[in-house]
Amino acid sequence: MKTEMPLPSPSILDNDFYKFTMQCAVVQLFPDVKARYTFINRGAHEFPDGFGAALRDLVDRMAELKLAPEEHRYLSKNCPYLNAAYLDLLAGYRYDPSEVCIEQTGTALEVSVEGHWFRTILWEVPLLFLISELYYRLTRQQRDSDEQVIRNTIEKTTIYKELDVPVAEFGTRRRHSYEVQRLVVDTLTAHGGKSFVGTSNVHLAMCARTKPIGTHAHEWFMFHAAKYGFTMANALSLEHWTDVYRGDLGVALSDTYTNDVFFEQFDKKFAKLFDGVRHDSGDPIAYSEKVIAHYKKLGINPAYKFIIFSDGLNTGRVAEITHAAKGKIGISFGIGTNLTNDVGLKPMNIVMKLTAVQFDGKRWVSTVKLSDEPGKHTGDPGMIRLAKEVLGIE
Repeated sequence: MKTEMPLPSPSILDNDFYKFTMQCAVVQLFPDVKARYTFINRGAHEFPDGFGAALRDLVDRMAELKLAPEEHRYLSKNCPYLNAAYLDLLAGYRYDPSEVCIEQTGTALEVSVEGHWFRTILWEVPLLFLISELYYRLTRQQRDSDEQVIRNTIEKTTIYKELDVPVAEFGTRRRHSYEVQRLVVDTLTAHGGKSFVGTSNVHLAMCARTKPIGTHAHEWFMFHAAKYGFTMANALSLEHWTDVYRGDLGVALSDTYTNDVFFEQFDKKFAKLFDGVRHDSGDPIAYSEKVIAHYKKLGINPAYKFIIFSDGLNTGRVAEITHAAKGKIGISFGIGTNLTNDVGLKPMNIVMKLTAVQFDGKRWVSTVKLSDEPGKHTGDPGMIRLAKEVLGIE
């Protein structure tokens, strides 16, 4: 079953920014590590006949993408913390479809990726948006018109401007389609004013002349736990990040092994080195109060720090958080699915997680993530139990 798109993606930069920043760090610090990623169908979606074959076709054609000279110049100018050696490596990078395994049995879909971490790290987000886009196309679901998408986006950004809060678009991985995401970013750029501060999608940031936004993801901490142990994961993840970026990209993700465990290790050194933290699970208002108290305990004025909220946000949730936290600490919001897949259809609930890593060609070590929301725990059940025991998590 062939698809209509001439290419599965318009650019190799059609990806979340933190995949490139992490890739740069992996190349520098862990070039020999191998990784395994696994697709998780949280929404129990049923895939139509031929879906796996159609996805295989799209994945195979990802190998045609390469960094264009103007894209290289854009990254060099706008992201100076990505060193010249990395950008040259990216210029020579090509997706290797043989790293991706796709199997469909009935309506069930299995997708996994395996290979060197510095190479496979770029597959996660494209695989998710390809699955999402292909699902809507092959199930023949009709989305809202472009005009309705624009109206919806203008209504949302009007609220964000009234709240006077910074908002970034974070919706690449579960977008309805590239066309919708492009429409949303263009509308935010035209109507968002100073409230719209950028997008996680590097290609669209370049097209819209806005800022690419992102630092690192859960997999950075999951890898460190597998290599160095659960008790050292947060501290070494942050230490290695600062070794590479020397103060740039200073937002720390806090919930890979629960926020409570993170802040036990987020001491004065890290609290001063990092500009702020990102919230991705648990109650956001309780989280903001915890972060403010933590900074105050360390003798740091929270007004000079900030929190990026990025967990399942919509206009109502943003307003609630703003009223609770604004003026106490800097706040901004990364909004994903509510912007790029609010088109009159049910958004997909799918993720792709780092599930194992291999060091020096030895045995594979399972990776786990312990969210503040139990339903978001991922990984081998035995390893999850071990992590909870080691970290003292009930």
